[in-house]
Amino acid sequence: MALASVGPGLFLIGYNIGTGSVTTMAKTGAEYGMELFWALVLSCIFTFILMVAYGKVTLVSGNTALSNIKKEFKYGWILALYILIALIIGELLALMGVMGIVADLLQEAFRLLKNDFLVDRWVIILILAAGLYLLLLYGQYKTFEKVLTVFVIFMGLAFIVVFFMVKPDFSVIARGLIPGMPNQSGAFGLAAAIAGTTCSAAVFIIRSTVVAEKGWTIQNLKDEKKDAFVSASVMLLLSGVIMAVAAGTLHVMGLKLENTVEMIHLFEPIGGDIAVLILILGIVGAGLSTIFPIVLIAPWLIADYSGKPRNIHSKQSRTLILLAMLFAFGTVFLNQRPPALMIFSQAFQAVILPAVAVPVLLLLNRKEFMGKYKASVWENLGIGAVVLFSLVTTWFAISELLF
Repeated sequence: MALASVGPGLFLIGYNIGTGSVTTMAKTGAEYGMELFWALVLSCIFTFILMVAYGKVTLVSGNTALSNIKKEFKYGWILALYILIALIIGELLALMGVMGIVADLLQEAFRLLKNDFLVDRWVIILILAAGLYLLLLYGQYKTFEKVLTVFVIFMGLAFIVVFFMVKPDFSVIARGLIPGMPNQSGAFGLAAAIAGTTCSAAVFIIRSTVVAEKGWTIQNLKDEKKDAFVSASVMLLLSGVIMAVAAGTLHVMGLKLENTVEMIHLFEPIGGDIAVLILILGIVGAGLSTIFPIVLIAPWLIADYSGKPRNIHSKQSRTLILLAMLFAFGTVFLNQRPPALMIFSQAFQAVILPAVAVPVLLLLNRKEFMGKYKASVWENLGIGAVVLFSLVTTWFAISELLF
């Protein structure tokens, strides 16, 4: 019963805490220690606020996010179309990074198990993409999701164990709560990436969909708030632990995270190659669990925008999922390493956030739309702060991407 009341939140944890979060937090901790921890804390607080807001709007209206934006604003179809296209582009970029990281880790696993036996990355990606497509094609997602949830939990526990073994200086973590920006190239990009991977525009649009799929009504408003709190809290815990582990190891040693394989070898002191293999299994599971929502986002959003039922077995959905899987081979042809591509994709997500935060603020304040559930003063202050934060992180992202 307890798990049933936080279903959408658990789904979003599985989506949010994947290779994108692991890579972004580990790279941030390695390069800047805990200096950008404040950005993570704010991102998680604002994630909670917007998850509650989007859930509340969905519960009151009975409609999902893009449908509300399209119907309730004069030129809402343009904004909804922009959000749809921008999110799909951002998720396809993330898909390339996720699959590249997973392929790197599995390649390392084969090397350890088979005495330096090398499997080409494109072969690994081909097998994974084909397998995942078949699972989605024949409707085995729910069973597979349960298995991957175990891997995600294991990954979180693994980082928590290492956190206590590394014993980072808690005073350094506390100093990271004080807002500041390292005077180094790439700092703006990582701050934007932290916001992009945590306070992700895609999370709020997807949340609207999964709350609707859950069948909740306005009577479940308290459940919706509790669900959002659990989700945001676990995101902060796991992401903070990953950043602290990298800060207490790579940063102390003066190393930067350019390849994901570097990170997993931090676990060798715990149990040698066995520890590395177990961690690979956890991160690969987390990565694969994020791929499902990524490849489903185009069919979901297009159905949401057009007002049609969500059916992943339709011809259109199958075609869109197949096209998404083809993007998984992107890192085979690009010069960018998967971690760098992931950072770019997460920073890109930050640019979309204002377009998602402003509409929900306006909807919550419409008396004729929300009725007695119209936004309170505290809700307005909270979402207003989110809008300001989204504009700042958008500037960070644009500064890094263009200059």
